[in-house]
Amino acid sequence: MHINRPRRLRRTPALRRMVCETVLSVDDLIAPLFVVAGSDIVRPIRSMPGHAQLSVDQLDPEINEIAELRIPAVLLFGIPGHKDPIGSSGWDPEGPVPQAIRAIRRLAPQLTIIADVCVCEYTSHGHCGILADTPGSGDVLNDPTLEILARCAVAYADAGADIVAPSAMMDGQVAAIRAALDAAGHTQVAILSYAAKFASAFYGPFREAAESTPAFGDRRAYQMDPANGREALREVELDVAEGADMIMVKPAGAYLDIISTVRQRYHLPLAAYQVSGEYAMIKAAAQLGWLDERRAALESLIAIRRAGADMIITYFAKDAARWIVPALRGDSQGRVKVEDGR
Repeated sequence: MHINRPRRLRRTPALRRMVCETVLSVDDLIAPLFVVAGSDIVRPIRSMPGHAQLSVDQLDPEINEIAELRIPAVLLFGIPGHKDPIGSSGWDPEGPVPQAIRAIRRLAPQLTIIADVCVCEYTSHGHCGILADTPGSGDVLNDPTLEILARCAVAYADAGADIVAPSAMMDGQVAAIRAALDAAGHTQVAILSYAAKFASAFYGPFREAAESTPAFGDRRAYQMDPANGREALREVELDVAEGADMIMVKPAGAYLDIISTVRQRYHLPLAAYQVSGEYAMIKAAAQLGWLDERRAALESLIAIRRAGADMIITYFAKDAARWIVPALRGDSQGRVKVEDGR
């Protein structure tokens, strides 16, 4: 009697690579960067070891390293020198993100530049749009916020961004930004929509990095309830209908089911954001000797790819690029089947 024994195909590293179902590539990675107003600034982020706020004049070493590792794209967040209730520094052509876009375009023209479109880093109250007059309510006015998101997107496109990524979770933001981009002549600038962005506890370190913690209240009135999966699909459907070129699920690790379902239902390129808390947890546990950082990080990234993401925004981007070099087993494009050798 023949007995199928799957372990036969796990016996050696070569066999495991031959039957590997999920491939992680350098091409799948997007590196986030925090750009701060000012000069001569390299400010380490305490809760995100290995990352720092950088002024534009300090970007060169970081961009050169990203380019040398063949990571194809960066995602930019700005920390301004001035904040106000409407986040006007967000569309300042001399703000940190437009300046960074122009600098990166000169230094590494092959990189794809993605600019996050939100104003939580730019508003004095830390919310993602214009607030209602009710003191301390945290009630963001949807339609007035669309106007300022569109202004930010156009400013980033004017500076040379390839992709704008609206993350404020305002209803109609994709349509408003597409209309504004087209009216400004930026018909070729793509929109990567944070279509399903959950109100997550895993954003904590990011809020330190981007200096965007709300001064009062929270963002649960506009970011999604972690309990709701069907609602996430409605959000994605709306953004696709409004003209998103790519869609995103954020965070990634706790929402692999959402990534998988979105992948099955939609055929647009799908990004997943492995957020700051996911990165910080692995880093902290590794520093305490509780787990192997390389294996844990790669396993988490493979899981996101297996769920169906085409692109992964991750703070492990540079480390992962070093770990999955073509020498492990791959083609000239740096595409490898990850083998941990254990």
